[in-house]
Amino acid sequence: MYNFALAFVICCVAYLIGEVVSQLTKAWIPSVFVTACVLLLGYWTVIPKTLVTDAVLIPFGSTIGIYLLITHMGTIISLKQLAEQWKTIVVCLAGLAGMCAACWFIAVPIIGREFVVAGLPPLTGGIVAAVTMQTAAAEKGLEAAALFAIAMYCVQGFAGYPLTAVCLQLEGKKLLKGYRAGEVKGADKNAVADADKMEAGTSNAAEKTLIPPIPEKWNGPVMIFLKLGIVAFLATQLGTIAFPGIGKISGAVWALVLGVICTKIGLLDTNALNKANSYGIVMFALMMYVFDGLNDATPEMLGSVIGPMIILIVIGVAGMAIAEFIVAKLLKLSYTLALANGLTALYGFPPNAIITENTCKALGQDQEEVDYLMSQMYPSMIVGGFTTVTITSVIIAGLFTNLF
Repeated sequence: MYNFALAFVICCVAYLIGEVVSQLTKAWIPSVFVTACVLLLGYWTVIPKTLVTDAVLIPFGSTIGIYLLITHMGTIISLKQLAEQWKTIVVCLAGLAGMCAACWFIAVPIIGREFVVAGLPPLTGGIVAAVTMQTAAAEKGLEAAALFAIAMYCVQGFAGYPLTAVCLQLEGKKLLKGYRAGEVKGADKNAVADADKMEAGTSNAAEKTLIPPIPEKWNGPVMIFLKLGIVAFLATQLGTIAFPGIGKISGAVWALVLGVICTKIGLLDTNALNKANSYGIVMFALMMYVFDGLNDATPEMLGSVIGPMIILIVIGVAGMAIAEFIVAKLLKLSYTLALANGLTALYGFPPNAIITENTCKALGQDQEEVDYLMSQMYPSMIVGGFTTVTITSVIIAGLFTNLF
């Protein structure tokens, strides 16, 4: 009875279990963690270890799928809105720099270079960084390091969620104190709307471009895939070039950069994969490729990475907190909000939006107060997620692949 179709069904069921648990707990239990646990238990019992391969989701997810996704990420970045939130970007970059420095100089002597190289990029971002490091470690024959990259991606949210919630609670109470005392103006609803547009990938849709848009009747899903594929191909070729004094820059980094540029000039559609109604299947294939890395994980191997994983998270978050404290003081930003912005690296979207909205609704006594809190915290939290997960983690992973 078991064939490619049943394998695909099993993958879907495992993925959906994670989604359901995440929604029921309002994202406090990450969907990736639940799905990973389901598949891991399955691999140890009744699920074939070749499940993802049997479902024909490999090699799509590990090759063109990841390049299409990274290029797509470039199509939803609004340079205008990033510029408006430049202080948020600076403090997030400083936090990631502090995280990397602390892990490199403190964690390496404790847990070893291989674990830090494999786990730090996923700690600074999301799925792309995890896939990049998992693949790089596997190619070097480092099974434990490859598992470490996946495990870090699956559990880091457990550290990020409560810390972010505490920071936003403190920030919200401070903001409300000034608001109720009449020391500040009301909500800027345009700021919240702009942040929503940026997350939806519609913020730059109406901008004039160098290349005129293709008429909608010709610009179907295959045409959008063609344009994304061309840019992805260019990225792979640039990734083979060694630059003097720098060496090779990962094709993933080039895919992100070219995605931004080509969207700006009009070659690529804004929010390309969603416009082609294909984002879901590409992300699904990529996620299942990540979880495929669990098929050789034994209980003993998994137990061996738990300690180093906790150590790396604690050291990394401490380094981020110290660096952001210094920069927040220099830029005259609220430290609690700055730290919350940086912590988006540990979970990204949509938890950053969900946690912020829930905090504002819990603290505000009426809709006006909720709107005010949203206008003060929501935009920077969205930009923080873009800075850490969408942009910087891809670059860090591209650089770290050469460090094994």
